[in-house]
Amino acid sequence: QVQLVESGGGLVQAGGSLSLSCAASGRTFSMYLMGWFRQAPGKEREFVAAISWSGDTTYYADSVKGRFTISRDNAKNTVDLQMNSLKPEDMAVYYCAAATRNHYYSGSYNSKSYDYWGQGTQVTVSS
Repeated sequence: QVQLVESGGGLVQAGGSLSLSCAASGRTFSMYLMGWFRQAPGKEREFVAAISWSGDTTYYADSVKGRFTISRDNAKNTVDLQMNSLKPEDMAVYYCAAATRNHYYSGSYNSKSYDYWGQGTQVTVSS
């Protein structure tokens, strides 16, 4: 079992920055990929970014590339998402997710690849 808890959500002005954190606990040794997804009202859940637990491979959605940075700290079992140049369209509930070795893998961008999810944290961007 893996437990994920997000933090850092809040209100930010357009063009501003915000940092999200995800703390993992439990059987963290089984994780090989950590990701961030987001879902806005009336929209489908979409991929944002992911990082391998080995720490040398990252993935970004085209919509956030160049603005968001995902990072990890294996010793602390945490994954962060630094969000810069925020836009109103970035407003959504952001979810942390983990993919483990015992779960079906269908690609880093596919939410079905992740078997553990946090409760989500709200990011609001004002214009």
